[in-house]
Amino acid sequence: MNLSLSSEDLAFQADVRSWLEEILPEGSPYRGLNLFTQNREDSAWWQKKLNERGWGCVGWPVEYGGTGWDDAKKQIFSAECARAEAPMQSPFGETMVGPVIYTFGTQQQKDQHLAGIRDGSVFWCQGYSEPGSGSDLASLRTSALRDGDDYIVNGQKIWTTQAHFADWIFCLVRTSTEGKPQEGISFLLIDMKTPGVEVKPIYTIDGEHHLNEVYFSDVRVPVSNLVGEENKGWTYAKFLLMNERVGIAGTGRLRTGLGNLMAIHNHLNETAAGSYDGDDVARKHAELSVRLDALEALESRALTAEEGSGESMILPLPLKLLGTHLQQDVADLGVEILGYSAMPRSGYGFGENDSSNEPNYRAKGPGLTSFMLSGRASTIYGGSSEVQRGIMSKFVLGL
Repeated sequence: MNLSLSSEDLAFQADVRSWLEEILPEGSPYRGLNLFTQNREDSAWWQKKLNERGWGCVGWPVEYGGTGWDDAKKQIFSAECARAEAPMQSPFGETMVGPVIYTFGTQQQKDQHLAGIRDGSVFWCQGYSEPGSGSDLASLRTSALRDGDDYIVNGQKIWTTQAHFADWIFCLVRTSTEGKPQEGISFLLIDMKTPGVEVKPIYTIDGEHHLNEVYFSDVRVPVSNLVGEENKGWTYAKFLLMNERVGIAGTGRLRTGLGNLMAIHNHLNETAAGSYDGDDVARKHAELSVRLDALEALESRALTAEEGSGESMILPLPLKLLGTHLQQDVADLGVEILGYSAMPRSGYGFGENDSSNEPNYRAKGPGLTSFMLSGRASTIYGGSSEVQRGIMSKFVLGL
């Protein structure tokens, strides 16, 4: 694994950085947005801009509109987007269901769905979690019973991010109760406008609305919307989760976040020395930086691992585990440094709080406290930390 950049990579890095500076100049309202604070219009704008540049789905094969970049270029692009505080691409189409469709889907499904994901005109959400199931996807109860050329779907999904503005949902549904629980699950694509689909909001501790409950009441879904084989959905679900867990570490944004915290620390040392323990903050920042260095090295191993190898299957697990805990610790340090200035700003469910005269280092939009609170869920979604440890203890340590 070679972590040094070639002259070609450095030229590519300069090209990406120049384009990002042009599209996202200082003061752009799109800078600093994330998956929990940007709305559909924000996400669609960013996806459209990327697609126009040919970078809409960088990890896809060239034949489906991908870039054909090697791992170094993918990492450079991710790091530069984080550095520019670019909006986040909605992962549900580009990272999750898109690869499932072009790998296991029919030609009709590819023709119908891939272009809309690339250009940002169609949005997706993920129908995995269910009430009472925790992290055990195999216990899901949403049923899909065959009726001629349709499935009739009944059940409920929960914690469904962006369902309130998604056009489609990819769902794990139970098509059989025979054999092991994992053997009776199928992977189904459902149009959110289908009669019988109902979305109800969930407001979270950060004051935002990004989660939802989704109810299915006698929803008719064409059999042609089944991805792959019936009762083989567990295989496709595991494939999708590996893609999700690699990206969930968020190393690029963590690097930018740590850089911002150091700038804040330096500023306060000059303007408010003695108001907090600067040596303690510096020590904690150094510890977090070392953890991030190790995480980035692990991510490089995961991205360059041979497809289908043991490393490619196992490394996403510690990436997810270590990355989400590091995200929480970085946010906690930011709140510790900023104190009151980390509190939420106006317009995000916390009432009015004029921040027009706040120094530049203070949180823009929803405060760092809001980000810290939303991050409490990161060690649960995508597979809880306890589940990740259990899988690793079994398959890596043989316990």
